[in-house]
Amino acid sequence: MRVAARVDHLIVTAPDLLAGADLVRSALGVEMQEGGKHSRIGTHNLVARLGDTVYLEVIAPDPDAPDPGRPRWFDLDRKDPPRLATWAARTEDIDAAARDASVPLGGIEEMSRGDLNWRIAFPHDGKLVFGGVAPALIQWPGAHPATRMRDVGCSLLALELVHPDPRRVLALLDSISLDDRVSVVSGERPALVARFQTPAGPRTLGQR
Repeated sequence: MRVAARVDHLIVTAPDLLAGADLVRSALGVEMQEGGKHSRIGTHNLVARLGDTVYLEVIAPDPDAPDPGRPRWFDLDRKDPPRLATWAARTEDIDAAARDASVPLGGIEEMSRGDLNWRIAFPHDGKLVFGGVAPALIQWPGAHPATRMRDVGCSLLALELVHPDPRRVLALLDSISLDDRVSVVSGERPALVARFQTPAGPRTLGQR
């Protein structure tokens, strides 16, 4: 029996890292730390620890990277204003989870940076499945990167997924065996709302 999938990280997309960091600072009152570069995709990121195996990511096109010759993941080529755009679900068997998913979640790619290695599934056209409400599947063969991040006193309390067809979203989450603090509600357009405990008290990122 496949081990249940869990929330791995939340993804804020931004036209540049400064704009994304400003959004997080304004909403949560915490500072992001430097992450790294994804040279094959032409992006770079900032991160903030939310727990032992959960974190928040700000990701943006890397202006110093050559054109990747392919669409950047998470619809970053659109260069939309910074927003909580999507999330990633961690699994111990990404091949099985991708195969069993009720809708295609993309091809699986091997990624690495230094001694950090992971496998991630995302559509080759870079688009967000279900408008970002569907997760990117991810598997960490080694240590989870959150263990390397500094503690900023912030933790994830809940994640709410908003979609015009919540039954399809629930069917997807069931098909990947998601077992975590995620709720699904009906709304006019896809959206994510995340609730956190921060040093300044409860805070929210994203909106319906």
